[in-house]
Amino acid sequence: MAYELVKNAIRIQISPKDPVSKNVIHSLVKVEMDDKRFFLERVIREHLNEKILIFVRTKVRAERVQKAMKRVEINTITLHGDKTQDERFEALQQFKDNECRILIATDLSARGIDIPKVNLVINYDVPDIAENYVHRVGRTGRGMDKGIAITFCAKEEQELLNDIIAFIGYPIQEIKMTNQEYSMVQLFAEESKNDWKKLIEEEEKSKLKLKKKNKKNKHYLMLPFTSIASRNAFPNKLNANTISIIAIPGTIASIGRLVMIKL
Repeated sequence: MAYELVKNAIRIQISPKDPVSKNVIHSLVKVEMDDKRFFLERVIREHLNEKILIFVRTKVRAERVQKAMKRVEINTITLHGDKTQDERFEALQQFKDNECRILIATDLSARGIDIPKVNLVINYDVPDIAENYVHRVGRTGRGMDKGIAITFCAKEEQELLNDIIAFIGYPIQEIKMTNQEYSMVQLFAEESKNDWKKLIEEEEKSKLKLKKKNKKNKHYLMLPFTSIASRNAFPNKLNANTISIIAIPGTIASIGRLVMIKL
């Protein structure tokens, strides 16, 4: 309607040159995707008394990150699309009341929700929409408060990072580490002791060892030693010469010792 009433109208839109608040110090750390949980643990332990908002790309990722932090005794709560309205309300209330200072959320679940006094925002996953980066880091540094935002960027997320840089108009400051510093973060992370790959490998080795043990023992028959009078008592198919006696510490005398007979 305005364009119909005014001739040669010109639209003027005023917006800040930098879409990110000047109260926010935002930076990025380049890490491998599988190492992100180590760096997350490190950052959290350095800000234990602060309110932290962690952004992930999917609800599945939210639950995985929560489990990873639980293994190192870091208490977190999640907010995503699979939560009921009551569960979302409870999670937000716990976060606002500082009952739990660490909230893991997806972009959609946190959109339009007012979360005051957030000290630190962590982009565990680089957002797949550049504009969401501004929304995420804008959760901290509100009003007169100062805030910090850190983004973990893996090699496979570099294109998404490039889109964000193009959107905000300048490069994000990178926190660079030497190989030694990177390794130290991995080494001293409690989560590294619970590395899921190692746990799976150990479980597979344990199953293989048990399988070999069962295969080795499946041709043996265990009988009470007291039930065998002499070699003549063995069935013809048993070779009495293969008898070997196994001493079991702590065995009750009335039960007797066991004889392992090879079939």
